[in-house]
Amino acid sequence: MVLQANHLLTLQAFLALPPGEGDITYELIDGQAVPKMFLKKFHSSLTRAFLFLLCPEFEGRGEVYPELGIALTWQGRDWVLTPDLVYISYERLPASWQENTVCPVPPDLAIEIISPGQTFGQLAAKARAYLDANVLRVWVVDSKARSITVFYPDAPPQTYMGNTLLTDKLFEGLAFTAEQVFQKAGIPLG
Repeated sequence: MVLQANHLLTLQAFLALPPGEGDITYELIDGQAVPKMFLKKFHSSLTRAFLFLLCPEFEGRGEVYPELGIALTWQGRDWVLTPDLVYISYERLPASWQENTVCPVPPDLAIEIISPGQTFGQLAAKARAYLDANVLRVWVVDSKARSITVFYPDAPPQTYMGNTLLTDKLFEGLAFTAEQVFQKAGIPLG
């Protein structure tokens, strides 16, 4: 369900909308308020596993947030998305930023976990849009395939599975395998 408006919503109009009923989170896409899917156990477990993995690695360099809305401009339009996790370096957003609103800058990293009803193709298109909006890296996580696909602004995507080590020159010192994440999340094989 989309919150229909007689006109396209601006960022200011979107942020002024009343909260959704229950725990519904909305994203601003193509001028419309679109509800985000609710989370299930595997999705939440993967979010927790990434928090445990990333928070210590990025301590002192930036912040890791689950479900933080980020305000972006894409194809000349306001866009507010709520990735499953984001990492924002202090270079992009100083530690002194203390506003209780959506993040005003593109994150260094956006992580999207495929939910039931979503396809890899849909999230791959979303990843490319993130990159076009100046997000530096996007990870698409597929619990069924037990894979993490990394999208780069200047190279083809690369998929990590099993015990292949995921490293990235952008995140110095970070090294882990997809299997470590899925095991930490308690995602069963098959």
